[in-house]
Order: sequence, then C-alpha cells, then structure tokens
Amino acid sequence: MKINGTDLAVEVDGSGPAVLLVHGLGGTGNFYQIQADALASGHQVIRVDAAGAGRSGLRDGITVESHADDLAAVLDELGVESAAVVAHSMGTLVARSFAARYPGKVTALALLGAVAEPAEAGRKAQHDRAAVLRSEGTAAVAPGVVANAVSEETRRERPEVAAFVRELVMRQDPEGYARNCEALAAATDPGPIDPALPLLLVTGADDKVGAPAVSEALAAAHGKATVEILPGVGHWTALEAAAEVTSLLLKFL
Repeated sequence: MKINGTDLAVEVDGSGPAVLLVHGLGGTGNFYQIQADALASGHQVIRVDAAGAGRSGLRDGITVESHADDLAAVLDELGVESAAVVAHSMGTLVARSFAARYPGKVTALALLGAVAEPAEAGRKAQHDRAAVLRSEGTAAVAPGVVANAVSEETRRERPEVAAFVRELVMRQDPEGYARNCEALAAATDPGPIDPALPLLLVTGADDKVGAPAVSEALAAAHGKATVEILPGVGHWTALEAAAEVTSLLLKFL
C-alpha cells in the first residue's frame, strides 16, 4: 500500500471493530501473529510494517511522528474511521503520538513493554547501534537484542522464542533499522494519555527496555489504566507470554 509516498506492507484479517497492531524497533507485524489470529475471529485486525522495517520501503526523515501519520493514512486508505491500538516498545511512543495527533481515530490503547523518551545514554546507544548496523549489518546486533531484551527464563525454557526474535532482527534491512534507531534516539515524550481513553499496560517483570516503572508511571498519570506485570517475561511481551497477552487483549478489546 502506497502511504505518504512509501510502499508499506499492510495486512488485514477478520471483520468487526478495527484493531491496529503497531510493532516496535526490530520487529514487524509478525510479532503479533498469535494475537492477530485470535483477534481476527471478532475484529478487523490491521498490521503495518513501519517505514524502514520488515517488508516496507525505506524513506528519508523517519520519526515517531511520521510513523503516526502513516497509521492515520493507512486507516484512511482502508476506510476505517477509528481503531483500538495495540503497540509494543518503540511502537508505544508511535501509538501515543498517534492518539495525541489524531484523537478521533483511537478508541483504546494497549501498550506492551511501554518505553519512555530516551535518556541521553539511551539516545547515544541508539546512535551507536545505527552505526554498527551500517558498518556490520544486523548480524552484529541480533545477539545483543536477544541477550538483553529476552528474559533469561524465556531463553532457557522457550528457546524457540529467542530464535524467532533473532530472526525478526536478522531479517531487517540494515539501513532501515538504522534509521529507526535514529528515530528512537530523537523521540520526545508524546504527552499525557487522555484519561477518557481506555488504557491497558502490559510489561514483563524482567523487561530491561520497557521497565515496569514506565508502565506504572503512565498508569498513575492516566488514573484509570489497568496494569499487568508478567513474571519471568522480558521485553518481547507478545512472544514471551503469548497466551497471557492474547487473553488480556481479548478481555480488554
């Protein structure tokens, strides 16, 4: 689908109230395959590979805000007035920006492994990762992603999950991944989430990227959010705790 001048990979399954699934850095729409299959029995499930990620094309000027604008344009192209939005990792910043920029298009937010605006050390780390991607490719960063963002319990008990995370990262276009790292490095807080918007926050107790404290702070600011902290789970929430996340989403949506 041609969106804002870039070819984006968009998948639509099922029928019913729309649910938009937004992946994070290093991910694709396939991150949500298990949840998409379950939700499609009663919802129109929309998955978009962000610009520079997965099967989507590359463009200059990738930012959190440009990703949010792409989501709005995808809904318009599909003739969908509004959707519940499920987002992961960097995608939670995109989803929050989307809700702030297009409040009429968002009916509910479910944030998995929510992340905050990066601190200076985090910004530098993303720029450093972008440099490595450009010089050495995805093989140079995939092991670190698995080691740092997948919990020890998951790596030990469900190694196939760690293998899939590695595959998601390895399949990225290095330049597209690098530009998305730079977009995260430049990200700023999208502002408060509308207290009238239903909000679900799910994160792993062992998440070192989207630490539980981030979700708890967002919930406190919102005032009416539901927070679920999953034991033994790292940052790749929907893969590491697929059944639990699916159940929570079905209940929330």
